[in-house]
Amino acid sequence: MLQWYKRWKRKRIIRQNPIDPRDWQQVLSQLPVLKGLSDAELHKLRELAIVFMHEKDFIGIKGQVLTGNMALLIALQACLPILHLGIDWYRGWSSVLVYPAAFRAKRTQVDQYGIAHEVEHDLLGEAWSHGGVVLAWDDTADAGVIDGHNLVIHEFVHKLDMLNGAADGFFPLPPEMSGRDWTASFSQAFDDLTAKLSRGETSAIDRYAATNAAEFVAVTSEVFFELPVRLRAEYPDVYRNYVSFYRQDPSKRLN
Repeated sequence: MLQWYKRWKRKRIIRQNPIDPRDWQQVLSQLPVLKGLSDAELHKLRELAIVFMHEKDFIGIKGQVLTGNMALLIALQACLPILHLGIDWYRGWSSVLVYPAAFRAKRTQVDQYGIAHEVEHDLLGEAWSHGGVVLAWDDTADAGVIDGHNLVIHEFVHKLDMLNGAADGFFPLPPEMSGRDWTASFSQAFDDLTAKLSRGETSAIDRYAATNAAEFVAVTSEVFFELPVRLRAEYPDVYRNYVSFYRQDPSKRLN
């Protein structure tokens, strides 16, 4: 009964909150990352975005003003990873905070001697374990351009990673996927990337992926959705696992 009511409620939200066709075309033209999606997939993505914008609070910080089209641009990119998973994968949190540009955040870091230090970092985005997602608008505005970097996808992939605990690079996998295969594939790729970087070699994967397992998954997911052929060529087992998890194969629509 609960699932039936949830589906009914979301269909009602979609009916009552249509996207103006002109706004839809304008935002779509800003997102080459969506190129190649079928009409059926775009329809599904549009409905996901409507529900997403209804369920989440979009809040401008430090004077940032958010328009409906800005929220739609964020929502469409955020919903791309869950296109075939469903909106419930973004359950349990409610806010999308948007700064005009990079923002400073204080963090506590413990050094090798066990001493805690307060450190400030300039960030473009952040996903909170017990909260929402934070984005810098100046980087978000061009995130949908196909260059292998997508701040929105990056931060929302962290939220998927956090569904089964702290972000650690291990998603809550469906029963048909092998956790052992996932762990082996990603561990081997992570070790290979860090070894390449230590030797001064180049990679299609941004070096930030070598920070830790969580960042490796977030960064390689950006590449999966924007430059799929490059990720498949460099780490085919990682790509295969993403195809199974996200239930889509961007290489068939983006070359």
